Formats: sequence, C-alpha cells, structure tokens
Amino acid sequence: MATLAEAPRSVDTAPADAPRHWSERRLTEADLAHIPGDAGWPLVGNTFTMLADPHAFAERMIARHGKVYKNRAFGGWQVALIGAEANELLLFNKDKIFSSEQGWGPVLDQLFPRGLMLMDFEHHRIDRRALSIAFKPEPMRHYSGALNRGIAREVASWAGPKEFYPAIKKLTLDLAADSFIGLPWGPEADKINEAFVDMVQASVAPVRKPLPFTKMKKGVDGRAFLVEYFTRETLRRRAEGGGQDMFSQFATATREDGSLLPVDEVVDHMNFLMMAAHDTITSSATSLIFHLATNPEWQEKLREEIFAVTGGPDGEGNPRPLDYDDLAKLDLTEMAFKESLRMVPPVPSMPRRALREFEYGGYRIPAGAMVGINIYWTHHSEEYWDNPFTFDPMRFTPDKVKARHKYAWVPFGGGAHMCLGLHFAYMQVKILMAQLLQRYRIEAAPGYNPEWQDWPIPQPKDGLKVSFKPL
Repeated sequence: MATLAEAPRSVDTAPADAPRHWSERRLTEADLAHIPGDAGWPLVGNTFTMLADPHAFAERMIARHGKVYKNRAFGGWQVALIGAEANELLLFNKDKIFSSEQGWGPVLDQLFPRGLMLMDFEHHRIDRRALSIAFKPEPMRHYSGALNRGIAREVASWAGPKEFYPAIKKLTLDLAADSFIGLPWGPEADKINEAFVDMVQASVAPVRKPLPFTKMKKGVDGRAFLVEYFTRETLRRRAEGGGQDMFSQFATATREDGSLLPVDEVVDHMNFLMMAAHDTITSSATSLIFHLATNPEWQEKLREEIFAVTGGPDGEGNPRPLDYDDLAKLDLTEMAFKESLRMVPPVPSMPRRALREFEYGGYRIPAGAMVGINIYWTHHSEEYWDNPFTFDPMRFTPDKVKARHKYAWVPFGGGAHMCLGLHFAYMQVKILMAQLLQRYRIEAAPGYNPEWQDWPIPQPKDGLKVSFKPL
C-alpha cells in the first residue's frame, strides 16, 4: 500500500516521468548550478531576509541576477520567474507543466490539505465544477442579503477614530461565519474564527513542525478542531437537508456522475475556502479604505456613484442596501477596488512545482524545481504601468485593460485556478462601500502612509488609523 508521500494524488494527467510529490528528493544547488542566484545564510538561506522585506529582496535579486533566478529559503531551492509573461506561463499552464498542489503543498499541507488550490488537472476540474454551485445567482443573492444586513449592523457604530484593519477583520470573520456556515454571530463563531486565524498565521511560520508553543502547533490544533466541527456538521446537514449558506451548498454538492463529495473532501474544501476568503478580503478592503482616505477626490466619485445607484440614505439617514441586481452598476467602485488590488495584492506571490523540464528566459529549468511568480513586482513594474506607485483607478477602463498584457494584473490568479470566489469578493466589497460611503466621510492624517506587513497576507502594521466622520 502506497504511503501518502508516494501516492500520485492529483497529478493524474501529468507525464509518467513527472515528480510525483514534493516530499520526494528536493533539487540541490548542483541541479540548478546553471541558474544565477543566491543561497543566503547557512541552514536558513534567505528565509528571514525575505520575511523582513520580501519586495526589497526581490528587487535586489532581479537587479543582480535578472528575471530568472534561484533562491534558497524555507528549507529548499526555488526558481523565481518574473514578469507578466512568466505569470501567463505558470497560471495559464497550457501544457500542464506546473503543479499547484505540489507548489503550495510544502507551505499549506499541514493546515489546508486538499483544498481546491491544492488540486491539479482532472481532479481539480471535477471538484471545482461541483463547488461552483455555491456561487450561482440564487445562492449569491442570498449571500448579498446577509452581507447587507451584517455590514449595516456593524458599521453603524464606527463613527470616530478607528483602527480599520482589526475592525474589518472581525466583521469579515463574522460575515463568513454567517454567509458561509450559517452560524449566528456569537461564541461558537468566535471559536471557529480563532481557529482560522491560528491556521493562517502558521502557514508562514519559520518552524515547520508542530512543536509545543509554536505557531505551527496552534495552527495544527486549529485544523483538528475545525475538521471535527465540519465533519459533524456535514453529516447533520446532509441528514436534515441543506440550507442557503455556502457550507450547506458544499455539503450537498454532487460530481458529474451524481455522487456526493466525500465528507472529508467537503471538510477540506470548506477549511480552505474560509481561509482564502476572509483574510484576502480583509486585506483588500483595508487597502481600498486606505487609498480612498488618502485620495478624497476618488472617495467622493465613488460616493456619488453609490448615491446614484441606491438613491442615497433614507429619510432617517440610514444607508439603503445595495440590491444584488445593482452590483454591476458600480463601475467606478469596481475600478477603484481593482486598483487597490494592484497596489496591495492580497497574495503577493504564487508557487508551483515543475512536473517536467522546460525552458524560460534562456534557462533550462529541471523537472522537480519549485518555481514561483512575483505578483507584487508585476503590479508595480513600469513595463506595464505608468507611475505604478500612484493610485489611479482609470487604469481599469475597458480600453486600457484591453491594451495591457492580460497577465500584468493577477490578484485572483489565472487559468484553471482562477479564484472561484472572486465575484463574492467584489460583491462583499461593493456592499461594504455602499454602507460606509452613504454614512461616513473617511479621513486620514495629512501625509499618512503606514508600513505594511507583507506576509502571509498584507496588513498595515499600525492597524490603519482612519476616522469615520458622519455625513
């Protein structure tokens, strides 16, 4: 019987000679001797240098070695492929060279194994199609009602100075518990939320074993708690009939042959989706609020658009909800959100593993190499963007989007692994903006520009200090 490390898992359509799993022999410096790069410090390589300032590290490596370079960090060698063309190669993956499961696995497998992002090829296609039922119009309409109610209830008390990041993180977690799991806000939702926070923090912990008192131990314990909870709930919801929340949709989802997803797969998909949704939306909403607070002219344009679509606050000054059918009318709001995703991409890089040898940028990259793209660099490169460090939503007019390389903007990934929940993210942020901008003017101190913690998911180190002034 094959062990987990030996099992082919999700490389079912890969070449017969492809590396089967990341736990097999890692490539050595000798295997990559022909590729320029830097081994860093003994034992730890460049791990702590990258964690301290990943963007500055990437700039130095690109300046020194070019757009293809090797780097030793997190216990092994990786090859970085830089630019929109590299993004297209890895994300579109036309020739099925790259494994997402084997790329993300070393980082996430102890915490989020077998999530949709950790699947490849036919297995990924079948499960993605089954799970897509949760993002059809009828469930999405249900989520929009829950989001309008939950956001309105919470932001009504936000007047005055506020650290936005912890406030939106709590709100997003509570909204996820409500829309995704169907749980009322309260102690049970808080315990689930705490487990997710521990798991995300563990994903980039330098110590990769769950030793006592480490972040990895807290993350692994959080996963064990959620596996037990979601297993019990999946069985209950199947027995009692599904609800409108996302978890109930997943619990009763069927594959193309009509079979239900195995319970353990429902659990893993739910775990992964909660992680992927709440932290990335928290980060991207925070970035948008920062850019609107420091670019008040754009804040006013979005407010005017929202007033035109919703009709503005009612006679008692309460914001009107944003109707599901009106989401597509907020063009400027969507452009501003896209620009904030460009400025601060919530997932700054994406790893893959090469299943067979390929060539790129004049270099032969061997089978088994861990490879990755740098989304942040591409989003800030003058090759694709004028004045790339300036906030300008007009970059996303249809004509400018059409003229630009398709893979110069990839906050949601691309190809078969394009984020399944991207429309949910747009919906949640638009409803948040509709509630906030009908109620408040968002202000920041002159010249305010906080430092950001870049990994595992970007967040302002000071919590983002803004003030909500009632209109």
